[in-house]
Parts: sequence; structure tokens; C-alpha cells
Amino acid sequence: MTAILANRQEAGRLLSLRLANYYQQPDLIVLGLPRGGVPVAAAIASNLSLPLDICVVRKLGVPSHPELAMGAIASDGITVLNPSIIESCRVTPKMIEEVKTRELQELHRREQLYRGNRPYPSLAEKKVIIVDDGIATGATMEAAITSVKHQQPQEIIIATPIICDRIFSQLQCKVDRIISLLKLQSLDSISYWYANFNQVTDAEVCHLLSQTS
Repeated sequence: MTAILANRQEAGRLLSLRLANYYQQPDLIVLGLPRGGVPVAAAIASNLSLPLDICVVRKLGVPSHPELAMGAIASDGITVLNPSIIESCRVTPKMIEEVKTRELQELHRREQLYRGNRPYPSLAEKKVIIVDDGIATGATMEAAITSVKHQQPQEIIIATPIICDRIFSQLQCKVDRIISLLKLQSLDSISYWYANFNQVTDAEVCHLLSQTS
């Protein structure tokens, strides 16, 4: 099967059509998950004339298999863990803390780089659209949702081009609405569905944020 999305920008444009009811709504903000979610979020924010910001989260990889997520952490320290992965991979509490410490340092580096002197936006009583370029395991998105919920928003909407059906069901009860272009029974590779899935750089994230500041 050939890719159905040209790139992240097209994914954002198509998602904005599904989100047309939110056009220029007051007290609404779009948050992209760096790095890959930011170009998607920027296209949504631009097409709907909404403010753009970021919610920085990081996957917590199993020490022996870093690509395997045992959880995720947000820049405010909020952590989501997957007990079954931790148990099956025999990850000790000490190992978890070591990974958390390392990833939190990277989170703070990115937060400072992307945000600079701009304060984190107040989300209290606002509608928040959280955007990523695809959701396979749901770990980073769940950490983002938990972090955003602590600020007591009025409504949380997830927008993503591609999502695994099982993860859709898991996240559905945690937010008000999930908007996706494609819901798949299994999702082994997000990049498979994009013709262009080049890695998003820090410089690109900073550029996209500067265009909306």
C-alpha cells in the first residue's frame, strides 16, 4: 500500500478540515508535541487562525531496548508508566529513575530552546487541541494529557493523522474528543503512512513557533 499523506503539513491541513468548527474560537489553543507534532499543529493553527504553542514530552525507553517505551514524562515532571513493559523487561525502580533524570534534562533543554523567554500559556478554562504526527503506543500523548489536565482546561481534543485502534479506545475516556484521519487495527510504523517523514529539527520547531508569536 502506498503512503496516504504527503507530509506532516498536509496531515495538518486535512485535520484542520475535520476541526473546522473550531475556526477562530476564543479561548482555544493548539499544542504540538515536539518535534514531529509541531509541523502538524502549525498547519492546524494557521488554517484555523488559532494560537500555537508546545507541550514538551519524552518517551521513557527501556534501558536495554531504548526504542521500546516503558512510559513517558512531561516537562513538569508528570510521568506515565507501563507496568506490563516494566515487569516483562525486568526494569528496576533505580533504572526508571535514571532514565527519568536523563530525559528530564533533555526536556528542560528543549523547553528552554523552543520557548526562550515566552511564558507557558495559561490553559485554565481553555479548550486545548493536543497534536502529534501519529499515535502508536500512546505513552507520550497520555503524559501530555495528564500534564494539561493539571491546568484544568475546559476541554481537551486530540488531533492526529494516524492512531492505533486500541490506543484510540484507551485515550477516548481521558479526553473530550479525538480527531484522526486514519484509525488502524495495528500501527507498527507511523512513517509508513507518509511519503515524506523526514526528522523534524530543533531549528524547524523554533521557526514554526516564531511565525506565530
